[in-house]
Amino acid sequence: MTSKRILVVDDEERIREVVRMCLVKLAQWEVMVAGSGEEAIQAAISERPDAILLDVSMPGMNGLEILQHLQRQPQTASIPVIFLTAKVQPNEQLQYKQLGVAGLIVKPFDPIQISKEISQLLGWN
Repeated sequence: MTSKRILVVDDEERIREVVRMCLVKLAQWEVMVAGSGEEAIQAAISERPDAILLDVSMPGMNGLEILQHLQRQPQTASIPVIFLTAKVQPNEQLQYKQLGVAGLIVKPFDPIQISKEISQLLGWN
């Protein structure tokens, strides 16, 4: 099986590092990280990951704005995005689904299970 390439975007360094470590060690995926919207957009364009795990609440450009930017770019529009968020109100979940995200992982998440959750959301069995 070909290794998957994931871009993890979160403004909190420790969250990026925990997710990166778990995906590398447990799923043996290649993981890139970004701490801001600008970094995320540049990495998505240059690296073309198989999927993006994107924090919703970030300073500056938030996850919704990043998603919209990625969806407008031909080279990144088809990359599936999974939101990583603590915001899970029913109306927010509906909004995320309408925006075309591949899924939602709720903070706090189980680091041991995160690669399985991503695989299930993206149909990577």
